[in-house]
Amino acid sequence: MQNTTNTLRQYNDALESCREIFLKKNRDYGSSWRVLRTISIVDQVFIKARRIRTVQEKRDQKIGDAIASEFRGIINYAVIGLIQLQLGTEEVEDLPTPKLQALYDAEVEKARALMKDKNHDYGEAWRDMSQESFTDLILSKLLRIKQILSNEGRTLISEGIESNYFDILNYAVFALILIEEGVHEGGEKAGGKS
Repeated sequence: MQNTTNTLRQYNDALESCREIFLKKNRDYGSSWRVLRTISIVDQVFIKARRIRTVQEKRDQKIGDAIASEFRGIINYAVIGLIQLQLGTEEVEDLPTPKLQALYDAEVEKARALMKDKNHDYGEAWRDMSQESFTDLILSKLLRIKQILSNEGRTLISEGIESNYFDILNYAVFALILIEEGVHEGGEKAGGKS
């Protein structure tokens, strides 16, 4: 079993690379994503997860983007989804960079705390999981969110949309860590840039 200090460092490194991409895209596009409703965010994550699954099944890809870059996109869309749950979509404004950074960091900190708690209880079982399982679990969480939306946001016994976003984010981070370690394929050497 890995040292939890090493896991936390790897987790932070993976999220820092995502944050850097997110902030650079914000400079390019502004907060244009503020118009996205939950279903649109779910669909964006679905497209990325579906591409990963298709590449996994066909064992071939035509587009050069590495699987790692798709997992980074999933993480950033999950953070966007979490921010949108906090802010709503009624008033769509361009967020100043300091406010955006604070919102991003707050959601990531919640995800990190959840990861630490689950890692404690599950003993880093994710390290023995396949990349296919991470992809399937992300797709399953997306279908759960769609069902919650069709139930007008209500659940009887299950976790809500926010919890599913956090799980999606953490599964994608775990996939990135295992790609970085060379346990899973999907980095630059596997056919694309990350």
